[in-house]
Amino acid sequence: MRVVDLAARQLISRPAISRHLRLLTEAGLLDVEQQGRERHYVLRAEPLRQVREYLDQVDGPELPARLTTGGLDALDTEVRRTSRDRRRSEGGRSSTRSRTSREDIA
Repeated sequence: MRVVDLAARQLISRPAISRHLRLLTEAGLLDVEQQGRERHYVLRAEPLRQVREYLDQVDGPELPARLTTGGLDALDTEVRRTSRDRRRSEGGRSSTRSRTSREDIA
């Protein structure tokens, strides 16, 4: 699906949708196919299955300790590390995305 198609269905801007798609792609949840000037995004089934299995494990009346703020911060760190390592392993291509730290956002 194209960004413009996704944006037509949402109340957020195309640039915001593009940022979300980039993050999902970096996390390995989407594949991107360049077709002329357009990018087409496709969900990857296997990573989503793994996410679903994990959510099924933690589904319950109380969140396990690993899903508290500290646990989620650790997850955020690991996702960022994995994304960085994936970019490096792709041949060291320079990235045009801006890098923001947690302090810049807060």
